[in-house]
Order: sequence, then C-alpha cells, then structure tokens
Amino acid sequence: MKTVRVVAAIIINDKQEVLCALRSQAMSLPGLWEFPGGKIEPEETPQAALVREIAEELGCNIEVANLVAEVTHQYPNIIVNLSTYHARIVRGKPIAKEHEKLVWMPLNELKSLAWAPADIPTVEILVQVLSE
Repeated sequence: MKTVRVVAAIIINDKQEVLCALRSQAMSLPGLWEFPGGKIEPEETPQAALVREIAEELGCNIEVANLVAEVTHQYPNIIVNLSTYHARIVRGKPIAKEHEKLVWMPLNELKSLAWAPADIPTVEILVQVLSE
C-alpha cells in the first residue's frame, strides 16, 4: 500500500480560534474537516512544503513553528503520514481556493466538527492542552 507524507498547519488567530478547512466535493474525503496543508514533494522539507501548500491553497504566507503531532493513518487504499505544525500568518488573509469553506473555530468547539480521521489525534492534542 502506498504511503503519502503530508503536512498541515494549526493557525490560531488573536481570538484563540483555529483555522479549519472543509474538504470540497472534488477532494477525497469530501465534507470532512481538516487542518489546511498538503503533500510533501520529493526533496522538500516538511516546513517548506507547508509554506508552499498554504500559499497555494489559501493565498497567504505563513511562518512555521513547532511540530504538534505526527500521525500515521491507514485509509482503505492509502497510508497517510501527517505532520502537523503550529504556524502563523505573516502576510495575507486565508481564502478557500480548493476547500469548500474555511472557518475560525474556538479551541473548545473543535470536536463539534466532523474531522478527517488522520486529523483527529491532533484535535485531541489541542483540546487536551486547552484543558490543562
């Protein structure tokens, strides 16, 4: 089975809300929520991939910070290795170019969304940190 390496950004605004992206009907896992990001290209670092993917998907520039979670999830036809990083927007405003929509969600409401399975462990980590 093929393994794909992907990265995602946890972008938190001044109101302590997290940027969440709804997968469009044209994507795999349509109608599920995810942290924005995408595939790591060969010879690309995870951080560089994340900067590139956010620029392509959301039309803004980010600065990547610390690694939050690394999750491997086996879907029926593919294995996804997802590395999720804290990031902050340094230029521009996120626009849904590929996703159905974007929402800023309070940390304590993240679990109310239907998340893609590979993103669920990261949601759990964020909610756990919030409750500490």
